[in-house]
Amino acid sequence: MCCQKLPTPCASLGVGQRVFLPRRIEMNWQRSEVNDPVCELCQRAKPLTEHHLIPRAVHSKKRYIRRFGKEEMKNRKLMCCNDCHHGIHDLIPDEKELADSFNTRELLLADARIRKHVDWARKQK
Repeated sequence: MCCQKLPTPCASLGVGQRVFLPRRIEMNWQRSEVNDPVCELCQRAKPLTEHHLIPRAVHSKKRYIRRFGKEEMKNRKLMCCNDCHHGIHDLIPDEKELADSFNTRELLLADARIRKHVDWARKQK
């Protein structure tokens, strides 16, 4: 899971009363430092995140080490915007399925669900 929601204390309302609002914590996301970032899926100029085409959760599994090798798993990435990145993980939540069936950009875009999401993302500002 790449992000989670935790309660965050908000300003006090009265004596002993506090409101807890959800706070989004982003974990293991690295933003690019490219001058003109463009998403590799939707081609929008947005801040980018790294999507590991072979999810890091399977990097220690022998089956994937034999199939891809450690260096290949570390380096096989896609720079995509938040909308596309979240869309990938929302539509295909199983990391083993991502590693087995969607480990290249072409395989991702060949899936109708991902293609539909990318078409939607292209229309966003």
